[in-house]
Amino acid sequence: MTQASRLDAQMAFLMEADRLKTILRATPIADDSRRENSAEHSWHLALFALVLGEHGADVSTDRVIRMLLLHDLVEIDAGDVPIYGDVDTAAIEAREQAAADRIFGLLPADQAAEFRALWEEFEANETPDARFAKSVDRFQPPNLNLASGGGSWRDYAVDWPMFEARVGRKIARGAPTLWGWIAPKVRAFLSRA
Repeated sequence: MTQASRLDAQMAFLMEADRLKTILRATPIADDSRRENSAEHSWHLALFALVLGEHGADVSTDRVIRMLLLHDLVEIDAGDVPIYGDVDTAAIEAREQAAADRIFGLLPADQAAEFRALWEEFEANETPDARFAKSVDRFQPPNLNLASGGGSWRDYAVDWPMFEARVGRKIARGAPTLWGWIAPKVRAFLSRA
């Protein structure tokens, strides 16, 4: 691959990634003026990881940030799946795998393999880095919901048991300190709602 063709491939990937800005999520931004898009979400998660990395046990913040910047690119094709929605998990996973094939396949082979491996690691949620990344991915939306007066919790009639099952367990698994900090805030908010 020539330098020019490598750069062509890298730019094709980057321009395709720009489409993530058009994918709207269920969670509003903190001021509740509009819904967050998936590109904003990925950037915000990377910043969360940078700031909160000290709360992850034995994690490489750099690797976590890389995972978080890549983890939602598949939504360009597969769309966002609200955490509180009722979905066909197998169908979503199939769409996301096909999206990963296409989107990461735009890159030069070495970068495609590296980025796909990070995405797969995040999805598997088995390494300390992936568990912390997944925890940060689950930790950011409740903070936005608290700031916006309920956000997507209103739309999905979320109660404490639903929150704990769908969000809390993932936060607690990879970032117990973050879970210990946010759980009482969410519980208090949801008990008033």
